[in-house]
Amino acid sequence: MFLALGAWTIALVVGTLVGVARTLPDGVLPRVGRVYVETFRNIPLLVQMFFWYFVLPELLPARVGMAIKQMDPPWGSFVPALICLGLFTAARIAEQVRAGLQALPQGQTQAALALGFARGSMYRVILLPQAFRIILPTLTNEFMTIFKNTSVALTIGLVELTATAREINENTFRTFEAFGVVTIVYLVIALVAWQVMSRIEQAVHLPSLASGKSRP
Repeated sequence: MFLALGAWTIALVVGTLVGVARTLPDGVLPRVGRVYVETFRNIPLLVQMFFWYFVLPELLPARVGMAIKQMDPPWGSFVPALICLGLFTAARIAEQVRAGLQALPQGQTQAALALGFARGSMYRVILLPQAFRIILPTLTNEFMTIFKNTSVALTIGLVELTATAREINENTFRTFEAFGVVTIVYLVIALVAWQVMSRIEQAVHLPSLASGKSRP
């Protein structure tokens, strides 16, 4: 659970920054944002997990790499899994943020600039609050997906729900009970997350944007 929440926080912050960069006028930042998205979105999650756990320590200076390898459990597996899931999901959120921003009428950007808003203030005060209302349903899906993706972390030795079920199965041979309970836990958490996000979506819903009436 802590892995999913931590990775979601990283994904939301990084994804928002990259999504905003993708909508900026021509320059270096939109290109960097596109490279980031295409790189993290098109490499399988399992390959990225192995990269952060096995490869990265070898690429860093020897002292830093050794310090990472000697981290006490479960941090030696938790930190690479946290970074991997966060940055992987951030690429997906970045595209959703970009789509939400581009769905807004261009007149809002032009009016904000005409009123003297700095570009950063324009995104923070005017554009992003509306964009997040539009993409909230897809963000709900991403939150549930990142929670399910934590099961991939068992491949680098992190003991989470799926790994715990495997240990119970290996020690007791009660396969049905072990994986049955884990299945129910995943389902309950997903339903609770969906219910909470659904209520938030209803509270911040903007009918004019959803129906497109505000578009010129």
